[in-house]
Amino acid sequence: MSDQNNKNRDKALQDRVQQMLDSDKDFSSYAIKARVIDGEVQVSGIVDALAEESRLREKLTKMPGVKRVELGLAVSTDGAIDDNAVTAEVLEELQANPRVDLRHVGAKSVDGTVFLMGRVNDPEEEREAVASASKARGVTRVVSQLKSKPGDGYDENSLEAIFHHQVNNDGEDGGTRIF
Repeated sequence: MSDQNNKNRDKALQDRVQQMLDSDKDFSSYAIKARVIDGEVQVSGIVDALAEESRLREKLTKMPGVKRVELGLAVSTDGAIDDNAVTAEVLEELQANPRVDLRHVGAKSVDGTVFLMGRVNDPEEEREAVASASKARGVTRVVSQLKSKPGDGYDENSLEAIFHHQVNNDGEDGGTRIF
């Protein structure tokens, strides 16, 4: 009888999860499917942005009866989107966030992985930049290479130093370069 109760509980939870997915304005257009086994919610499907995956995980973990969440989601777009288009969308998302100063924060996309570069005034600005970048279509991962303003190693008033630091085309600081 206990086994049947678990199956009934799982079925009821699966129905609630699927109803949420089918009626939520952010997820209903994706045809995401849910399955529940022993209180573990397993979700499969495709979403446009990494932020949607994070938002879905948060919603599911707050649902009563959910013991664990396993997301089998792919981040993909409807059409072809290249690194330049991803970078452009990331910059739009960063620009739309008043907590991110685009005068000091830049982005570059390589095969869906977005690298945030530059400097921030505080850890909150870095969190905001990462969250904003993850909203762009085609982003599969965000890597923050942002540095905190204190101790950034250059005089803010020196354009030559800022250019050298941002472009860093001679590798003098010994850091690893991807671009």
